[in-house]
Amino acid sequence: MTEIRDFRVAVDAADVDELKLRLARTRWTDQVPGAGDLYGDDVAKVQELARYWAEEFDWGAVQERLNSFPQFVTEVDGANVHFLHVRSENPDAVPLLMVHGWPGTVLEFVDVIEHLREDFHLVVPSTPGVGFSGPTTERGWHSGRIARAYAELMSRLGYERYGVHGNDAGSIIGPEVGRVDPEHVVGVHVTQIFSFPSGDPAEMEGLTEDDFRRLGVLQNFWETMSGYAKLQQARPQNVAFGLADSPVGQLAWILQLMGEPAVSRDFLLANVSVYWFTNTAGSSARLYFEDAHREDASSEPTTFPMGVAIFPDDFQTIRRFAERDHHNLVHWSEFERGGHYSGHEAPDLLANDLKVFFAKL
Repeated sequence: MTEIRDFRVAVDAADVDELKLRLARTRWTDQVPGAGDLYGDDVAKVQELARYWAEEFDWGAVQERLNSFPQFVTEVDGANVHFLHVRSENPDAVPLLMVHGWPGTVLEFVDVIEHLREDFHLVVPSTPGVGFSGPTTERGWHSGRIARAYAELMSRLGYERYGVHGNDAGSIIGPEVGRVDPEHVVGVHVTQIFSFPSGDPAEMEGLTEDDFRRLGVLQNFWETMSGYAKLQQARPQNVAFGLADSPVGQLAWILQLMGEPAVSRDFLLANVSVYWFTNTAGSSARLYFEDAHREDASSEPTTFPMGVAIFPDDFQTIRRFAERDHHNLVHWSEFERGGHYSGHEAPDLLANDLKVFFAKL
């Protein structure tokens, strides 16, 4: 069960044709005239994206690009783990595990690979239950279990010392890798640290005006954008029926978190297509449920070296709370451009920050 096998993305032409047929036969929802995106994704916008997906989007180009990188699959703890493995020719290169989020895929990092391959051996897995790893088939695949699977993967690849980078859910899984494999992880770099006020009024004393601005960003997201998380934490199977059956449903579900102008239509549809062709909407949603119902999560602060890169159009980490939860926060960067998918939007900035952080360790 420890065998590592070659892998290539190979979506059948019949599956592409079926997608286009389903898009053409979509039964569209109604919308209050003039409402725009007041209630959620605007119908006219989704209709145009669906038309583009069916008529102009080039899945073949996405597949070809993925297949330009060495890819593999192995079984860990009963689940398949698909991964890109791009080794550097530099004898001093640092092994780097790069962990994507939801609703992202390994496509989050393909634009940054060329910026990193001289300095790092890159291991970019599809989260168990997502994309080309395929659905998980049993309960309990929370962030800690995924982290243990990734530690085992890095061991199988022969990496005795390695770094970790994570975005979105990867910013939760990444530190978990540091917790479960402290003897081998040299440091963890993330693009968000999800540390919030505990409710103790004393924590709020002395916060700066910028800290309160950041709290406002988080509050606005929670009030207007967090419905997907609440549903996936509570009843992920309910939404899975619609997403598995309707490509427009899958598109609109992901669009709420991955839309223009932050990312291009092609980047959005490439990620949506991965979820659609692999039928992993339901299994990917279960990660939220598993984390919400996990009983073995540690509340102790981390002590391994941590770094964070903050982009302006993204989650806004608040340093006081981050340092409360991570006692060895040795690197803090803030940038003037880029957003939630910095590996795609600002790969040069992200790559340079990774180089600076790991050069310190």
